[in-house]
Amino acid sequence: MKNNIILCALVLVANACGPQERVSKEVFDAVNEKMEVKKLSDFEIIEEAMVWGDSISNEAQNQLISNLQKAVTEKGVDGAVEYCKVNATSILDEVADKYGISIRRVSNRYRNPADKPNEDEIPLLEAYEYNAENGIVSEPNLQKIDNGNAYLYTKSITIPNGFCLICHGDPSSDLHQKTLEKINSLYPNDLAKGHKMGDLRGMWALRIPKKAVV
Repeated sequence: MKNNIILCALVLVANACGPQERVSKEVFDAVNEKMEVKKLSDFEIIEEAMVWGDSISNEAQNQLISNLQKAVTEKGVDGAVEYCKVNATSILDEVADKYGISIRRVSNRYRNPADKPNEDEIPLLEAYEYNAENGIVSEPNLQKIDNGNAYLYTKSITIPNGFCLICHGDPSSDLHQKTLEKINSLYPNDLAKGHKMGDLRGMWALRIPKKAVV
């Protein structure tokens, strides 16, 4: 890409000089110096990866919530449960593809078995769980993975309001019977009920290639 930029710049300089004139070495060196690609420090790359993680996880969360709210309005809560099962992954994949990364929501109290944490995610999720149990505020985290060629960005997911409890709250008080029946039929091994507001629901896990940040 750098060479292409330099070549284009030199063509412009050559055209400006006229068809019979050559580009001098001094002009070439000056253009080359102006087009030099800045080498980013590890700190700058990590800082930018954190910005990416914050921004993209917020975008993914907003996409999920807005689509789920629409589904509840159009299909009812039990219909939205089925909608979420079918569409949640594709909604996250669409955001992930936009930025060339991967996005997961993971939890030890998962509803969809696909959200079970993997080896990289388990210790980070356990740290968020420890903080939640001990009243410690959890900050987003960034870890190098894949021999330093990528970053794993994580951020806790909490139950922010009563809207989430219509699917994840107390089965005896927050969930309607039809919703409970739908959840049990679609997810016979569901672990995601019984939450209350402020509970840790799980965490975001974004794998960000270093080259995408650079």
